Amino acid sequence: MGAGYTRFMKWASFVSEEPDLEVATIQASQEVLEQLAGRPADLLLVFVSAHHEEDYPAVPGELRRFFPDSVIVGCSGGGVVGGGREVEYGPALSLTAAWLPGVRVEPFHLEPADADALALRPEGWYERLGIVGKDPAQFILMPDPYSCDAGGLLGSLDNAFPDSSKIGGLASGASRPGENALFVGDSVYPDGAAGVLLDGNIDMDTIVAQGCRPVGSPVFVTGAVRNRILELDGRRPTEVMAELFHELDPGDRDLFRRALFVGMVMTEGRSEYSHGDFLIRNVVGVDPETGTLTVAEVVHPGQVMQFHVRDALTSATDLEGWLKRYTTEQPVTPAGILLFSCLGRGETLYGEPDHDSRMIAGHLGPTPIGGFFCNGEIGPVDSRTFLHGYTSSIGVFRPRRQSEPED
Repeated sequence: MGAGYTRFMKWASFVSEEPDLEVATIQASQEVLEQLAGRPADLLLVFVSAHHEEDYPAVPGELRRFFPDSVIVGCSGGGVVGGGREVEYGPALSLTAAWLPGVRVEPFHLEPADADALALRPEGWYERLGIVGKDPAQFILMPDPYSCDAGGLLGSLDNAFPDSSKIGGLASGASRPGENALFVGDSVYPDGAAGVLLDGNIDMDTIVAQGCRPVGSPVFVTGAVRNRILELDGRRPTEVMAELFHELDPGDRDLFRRALFVGMVMTEGRSEYSHGDFLIRNVVGVDPETGTLTVAEVVHPGQVMQFHVRDALTSATDLEGWLKRYTTEQPVTPAGILLFSCLGRGETLYGEPDHDSRMIAGHLGPTPIGGFFCNGEIGPVDSRTFLHGYTSSIGVFRPRRQSEPED
């Protein structure tokens, strides 16, 4: 792997832990400008921890002192990622900048009503973004979880742009509606959705590590009403679960009790199903009287399902497996990386800081990594875009036109 596609794009990232917002902005901006080495920042992604909540309105103005012509997009975060570091428990401001020649950078903000209207009329996206005749390349999305139907938004985008890549996460850091911040240009919004379209000489590869592993064997859903499963392989779900539980070793039995999930196959008709074919969803409840199972996803009869479990080792192994697969299939140096990780990962899960960022750097090389810890992560599974939980959703950016990188 080389040193980066500096003829075609250049990325930079840094996180400041200064408690004063003005000082943090100065420090992060100067570091990012130094990394860009004289190149302008066409895109500036900013993620700010809730410790700076009182100063959210000042963020765009502070950044304009250093980046007068950049497209600014970002949001508040319960933790932020910058320069390959993850800061979860203190004040932090993360900047990730990209020089993107030959790339259209189109920011947007959707009011809650706008997002609802686009869900009903996906073709409205073309009018909203000024697009004629083709799918744009990539979307980075940051909806507010209190005011935006993220699932409807993603469905609308998939319907309008089925061949486009979408990645991102729900803004975090707030404990009630109206306390999150979405940054778009010189404005700060408390609700809706922030996003940016990237189109032109840029590709974004996606890695979605859901952090689970399957136990038992796949089963067919033979009876279901919305998100309530009535039968699995013609039997009560509780009977299937009890049988599986007794087949597991003691360690997996413990996980089955406290960290059980379901994996729903999104594309049916295959003779075999592999790890990446499943959309992982929470188990919402089990009714011992009726024997039914309620999950956090609409299910239909004929769908294939498999139980999954999660712990720190499983989550780390899952991410490493996806990174190894990516480097085998795409053995090039990325120019920049965005990491959208669940608030339930990080030190909470692994007991140590910077886990996912360090693993990404170990496999993809010393590439600028920015992002934040989300209230839900956005990324594709089997060609459809979903809102996930406990996931690390990763966007890997590189130029579409391939050439030898500069040293």
